[in-house]
Parts: sequence; C-alpha cells; structure tokens
Amino acid sequence: MLAWVDGRPAEALSVRDRGLAYGDGLFETIAVSAGRPRLLARHLARLEEGSRRLHLPLSLDQVEQELLTFCAQLGEGVAKLMLTRGDALRGYAAPADAKVRRILLGYPAPAYPVANFEQGVSLFPCATRLAEQPLLAGLKHLNRLEQVLARSEWSDPACAEGLMRDQSGRVVEGVFSNLFLVLDGQLLTPALSRCGVAGVMRAEMLEWAAGQGIATVVRDVEYAELLRADEVFLCNSLYGIWPVRQLEAHAWPVGPITRKLQTHFRELLDS
Repeated sequence: MLAWVDGRPAEALSVRDRGLAYGDGLFETIAVSAGRPRLLARHLARLEEGSRRLHLPLSLDQVEQELLTFCAQLGEGVAKLMLTRGDALRGYAAPADAKVRRILLGYPAPAYPVANFEQGVSLFPCATRLAEQPLLAGLKHLNRLEQVLARSEWSDPACAEGLMRDQSGRVVEGVFSNLFLVLDGQLLTPALSRCGVAGVMRAEMLEWAAGQGIATVVRDVEYAELLRADEVFLCNSLYGIWPVRQLEAHAWPVGPITRKLQTHFRELLDS
C-alpha cells in the first residue's frame, strides 16, 4: 500500500493526532485513473467547504499538488486523503497553532460485480439511524461510526448497500452512497441539511441533469415516497450509478432515466 504523511512516504502516525483522538478532520475517497484523480474539482471544493466549517487552517494549493503527485505515482486505484487538525495535548479545545496533517493512502480499485451496474442491487433496511447535527451535515468528516454500525447489520452478499434514515424515519442515503428517486416525473434526492454526506457524484449529477432539462428537486423524502417511486438508484464516485431493484418485499424496475444517467456518467468516469 502506498502511504504518505505530510507529503512524504510514511507508515506511522503520532499517537497525539486529533484525528485519532476525536475524529477531528475530513477525508475524501478519490478514484484514480491513468495517474489522475477523477472529479478533482468537486473533491477540492468539498474539502474547502469542510475546512471552512471546521475551522481547519488548510492550504488547498498544497493539498492539490500533493494529491496530483501521489496519484501520478499510484497510477490506478483509489486515493484516500485524510486531513486532521494535527497533534495536540489532551482536551477538546483546538490548539491556536494547529497545523493540518495530510495523510494519503493508495489502494487497488474495488472489484464491484458488473451485475450491480447492469441488473441493479438490493438494499438492506438499516436499523441504525443517522443523528441530526446541522453543523456537520453534508461534510465527509472522520467520524463514521454510524456507518460502521449500519454496515455491521448485514452479511448477506445479496444486499450490496444499506438504506439509512434519519431520526424521523426520512430516507437520507446509502451507507456509502447517495440516493436518488424518479418520482412524479422529477429527479429527487434527499436534502442533507440535518445529516448525511454530500457526495461529489451527487453534485455532478444534479448539475448535469438540470442542464439537460431534467426536473431536479432536493428536499426531505419520506419513506412512503421511496416505496412509490418509479425508479431508484444509488451513486458514488467509485462505481458511478447502481440501480436499486429491491428493498425487502418491494421492487422497482431499472427505468429509462436511470439508464440515461448511467450512460453519461460511465463515459465521464471512463474518460
């Protein structure tokens, strides 16, 4: 595994790092093809927003240059970038002289089944509910314990993803994906103002669909609306788009809007 800390090859991290102690930081999971990070502008924009909201003193130019060099060395696969508030003494108060630590890890590309893309996937109904914290909503921060608990709920390989809901039962996202519905002729995705992660593929898809004249809506989505949707699909920046075929006893077809979006974004991710 390729690993860098603060721009240099490394295999160790300080035990005083606030990312380890408190999950004090952000991360991005970035697909790398032909030595280049895909959807780089989207990832950097999300990092910039996250660092602003968490008050991390981030040099975005430095992060970008390190990421480009790292990905060129990795060649193909997945780059995981983690930013922490660096070392500090015990206590929640952030040090006034905090220095952002930059961690880069390189992995092989995941081998997802082709059937997930072509035939669709089944969703597992997770009992774990997302906590509602508007100050963190949308961010890809380092605390992923809700996702760890949710993913531990099933081991059946027939379920490729899990459905996550908020404290009121509204649908929000997958464990590692964003969720879209085609409902009443509109492309609909849950609002992420209370909880959830604002994915880079989600942002890319909303912008492209609106530009194609596809009616797009971002709002709260009730569970009953999910069940009466005409089409349902998931997306993330590694696999693109997976149609959702089943959730317990409920089934959906793989519809024309899902296929249209798959065609476009497969070309984007393959380019």
